[in-house]
Amino acid sequence: MFHTLENTKVAVIGLGYVGLPLAVEFGKKYPTLGFDINKQRVQELNQGNDFTLEVSKEEMADSPLIRYSAEVAALKECNVYIVTVPTPIDQHKQPDLTPLIKASQMLGSVISKGDIVIYESTVFPGATEDECLPEIEKVSGLIFNKDFFAGYSPERINPGDKEHRVTNILKVTSGSTPEIAQFIDSLYASIITAGTYLASSIKVAEAAKVIENTQRDLNIALINELAVIFNKLGIDTEEVLKAAGTKWNFLPFRPGLVGGHCIGVDPYYLTHKAQSIGYNPEVILAGRRINDGMGAYVVAQLTKQMIKRKIQINGANVLVMGLTFKENCPDVRNTKVVDILSELGEYYVNVDVYDPWVNPDEAKHEYGVDLIKHPEKNKYDAVIFAVAHHQFKALTAEDIKGYLKADHVIYDLKYMLDPALADIRL
Repeated sequence: MFHTLENTKVAVIGLGYVGLPLAVEFGKKYPTLGFDINKQRVQELNQGNDFTLEVSKEEMADSPLIRYSAEVAALKECNVYIVTVPTPIDQHKQPDLTPLIKASQMLGSVISKGDIVIYESTVFPGATEDECLPEIEKVSGLIFNKDFFAGYSPERINPGDKEHRVTNILKVTSGSTPEIAQFIDSLYASIITAGTYLASSIKVAEAAKVIENTQRDLNIALINELAVIFNKLGIDTEEVLKAAGTKWNFLPFRPGLVGGHCIGVDPYYLTHKAQSIGYNPEVILAGRRINDGMGAYVVAQLTKQMIKRKIQINGANVLVMGLTFKENCPDVRNTKVVDILSELGEYYVNVDVYDPWVNPDEAKHEYGVDLIKHPEKNKYDAVIFAVAHHQFKALTAEDIKGYLKADHVIYDLKYMLDPALADIRL
C-alpha cells in the first residue's frame, strides 16, 4: 500500500453533474484538484458559478481544499485520480468510450508509481480492465497492479434532486487488489455519510451499476406499453395505476419519455457486451424499443386528436413546454423531447419550445432548437406539457388557455394538470 488517507491528494477528472459534487465533497477533507478540459467551465467554477445548479456558490465556498484547473500538468501533484467523464452512445446506439479512452491516455502521461485510478463512469462489465487500464499502461510504461492500481465506484447522482445528494447515497466501491479495495472503500467512506458497500471485484461493481438503470428502464417500458393498451381501450392510465398502487408491493412507476445520461443509455452498454459474447438480449432491447418509440407515439396521439377537432395539421402552431430530460434541472443530455420535435417536423408543424431552465445557447448547440423567451397569447393550436417543471405546475387553467386558440388540444404527458383540463394524457 503506497498511500494513506493522510497523504491522499485527489484529482477528479470531468466536472459535470457527477464530478463537481464529488470534487467539492473531497475538497472539504483532502487537497483536491477539479480538472476539466473545458477552460470556460473551469473559469466559471473558479468564480463560484455552476451552470448545472448541482452545487451552490455557498457549497463551493465551503470546500477549502479544492482548486480547479484545465492544465494537464497540474494533475501530476495528485496520487488518486477519479474519472467522471461521460459515457454516451453513438448514432448506432453503440457505446462511445472516446471520453474514457482519452481520459485514460491523459492519465497515462501524468501518473506515478503507486498511484490509484478510480473510474465512476457507467460502463459494461470489463471495460475498466479491458479498455481503460491498457491505455494507461501504454502511455505511462507502468504495469497495472504492480506500479499503479485501480478501482471502480459507480456514480449514483440524480440531477436536480436536492434530497438525494452524493453524500447521502450509499456508495458501491471496488479495487484491483484486496488492499487497494479496502483503501478505496475507506476513502469514500470518509466523505459518504450514507456508507459504502465493498463489491467483490471491479466487474461486479460495473455490472451492478449498469443493471440499476436497466431495471428502471424496463419497468418504465412496461408502464409505457400498458399506457398504449389502456389508451386504445379508452381507460385512464393514471387511474389504473392509482388503483393498482393500493397494493403494498406494486411499484409506483409512471409512463413517459425515457432520456437522460443514464436510463436511456446504460442498457445499450449491457446489450453491447452481451452481444459481443454471443448472447442476444431480448427483454432489455424490447424495453428500449418501446421507450425509444414514445416520442412518435405522443405525436401520433396529438395529431389524431387535432384531426378530430378539425384543426389543420400542416402549418399548425404547437407549443412544447419543456426540453430537459427531467423536471427542475437544466440537463438536456439525451432528452427525448427532441424526438417529439423531430416527429412534429414531419407534419410541417410550427413548433415553439419553452423551457426556463435551459440555456438557449446550449439548446441551439446541442439540438438546433431556438427556445422562445415566453409563449405568445392566443397563438397555439396545441400544447404539449413534456416536462413537469414547477413553473409549469404553477400555471392556472386561465394561463394555459391564454396561450391557445379557441379550438385547441392540450396534451399532458406528466399528469401535472387537472384531468378535466387535459384533452390527452399519456
